[in-house]
Amino acid sequence: MIRSMTGFGEAERATEAGTIRVEIRTVNHRHLSVNFRTPTSLAKWEPQMRDWLRAHLSRGHANVAVRLEPAAGTSAAAVGLKLDEERVQAYLALFGELRDRFGVGGDPDLAQLLRFSDVIVRDDEGVRIEVPAEDLRAVVEDAALSTSSMREDEGRRLQADLEGRIAAIDTALNAIAELAPTRLTAERDRLRGAVAELAAGVAVNEDRLAQEIAYLAERWDINEELVRFRSHNELFRELMAADAEEPVGKRLSFLVQEMHREANTIGSKANHAGIAHRVVAIKEEVERLREQVENVE
Repeated sequence: MIRSMTGFGEAERATEAGTIRVEIRTVNHRHLSVNFRTPTSLAKWEPQMRDWLRAHLSRGHANVAVRLEPAAGTSAAAVGLKLDEERVQAYLALFGELRDRFGVGGDPDLAQLLRFSDVIVRDDEGVRIEVPAEDLRAVVEDAALSTSSMREDEGRRLQADLEGRIAAIDTALNAIAELAPTRLTAERDRLRGAVAELAAGVAVNEDRLAQEIAYLAERWDINEELVRFRSHNELFRELMAADAEEPVGKRLSFLVQEMHREANTIGSKANHAGIAHRVVAIKEEVERLREQVENVE
């Protein structure tokens, strides 16, 4: 079973330092790319969090948001916050200058000061309550498991769509295989009629005509392409049915490229309207496969 690279998961855990909440959003990417949004107190754990995620996510771009909500009664200093006293004094002085110079009435209050986001700042030297690594790892892995579960559900729906497109390609290939021999019969009859018309009643050299037909048969032969295409389809199905723990997206992308190559070759050898129409349909399905496979882990 395949897994999609689109997913979302979240988890939380209460610790002595407060409640840790982790949200993970993933989209498709060629490799595993992780972007963190963490509080300053937890930023040092980002390399370890990336390693913890690798055990659950092999490909995709992951946006990981980590929040720490302090426990009730935790002081501002404990979570690394303080007043920027110099900035507060500067604001108050400016308010006083505004009142004195322009005659504006009233005094600044707390609500007005708190509109300035820079009066309360982080205190990198403040005393903080440390978050135990085992607690952080547990909540990160719980969120990753939740994300993987959603990616698996999305993968089931994706697989159903891919299987339907492979079945449509198989149907078109079978139709091409049935039409291919009729090309030679039609071309033989056309050559015989053309030679007879030009020869004005002279008997047609059947040996020479047979040689021309044999030459065309070799040039128009698409049996190898059909065999390879069906082999690609079969391997595609096997990869989709493989263990979900093994990423197969890159191999599926390679197979889609090979399918497109075989379709082009069959089209160049078609010389038949019915075959050409089915090749166009195959290319449309292959393009849809390519778009969908880009999201397979």
